Amino acid sequence: MTHVARRPLRAPQRFWLRLPPMAGPARIEGYAIISADGMIADANGVQPDALRIEADQKFFHQALARSDAVVHGRNSRENGPCAASRRRLIMTRRIAALSRDPHNPNAVLWNPAGASLDEAWSMLAPAGGTLTVIGGTEVYGHFLKLGFDTFYLTRASRVRLPGGRPLFPDVPARTPEELLASHGLKASPAQILDTEQDVTLVVWRR
Repeated sequence: MTHVARRPLRAPQRFWLRLPPMAGPARIEGYAIISADGMIADANGVQPDALRIEADQKFFHQALARSDAVVHGRNSRENGPCAASRRRLIMTRRIAALSRDPHNPNAVLWNPAGASLDEAWSMLAPAGGTLTVIGGTEVYGHFLKLGFDTFYLTRASRVRLPGGRPLFPDVPARTPEELLASHGLKASPAQILDTEQDVTLVVWRR
């Protein structure tokens, strides 16, 4: 009798579909104007006219024109002729994770507790690009932890807003400058935006 050697059986090969990794924004930039005591709004959450400095407004809207998308809280607003057409993330706890804004085709509602920034960005914009953070307090605080690449901090030194809404949650226990420095950003020399109103701009970079 002839014996035929049998080849050992091989486990079937498995083929995995490798998906490209999700990519968030290439840069995260923050913009804010604050009072001398580190506030972005009064006790009612309203930005007073004293913080609406013409030179700062011009600088801010020029920056928005270069941005790929903005992120802000549900109660924050962006004025300007291009606001309606700008892509935006709106941070909110009213949804579980991510959802298209039913009232704005260019906006995505985002709860960071249920979805990452990469997931939110992939729903809103192509990979890469610049995300501009424009407030309010909780939003600035969230991205301070995530890591700003650049933060443009304008200070109106003659304005005080006792009991107002702070730039970051830890203000006034710590100054905005201390918090930016503690998260790895370094300040450039101050630029004067308005001499009469004592308004200066400091750019913080990683």
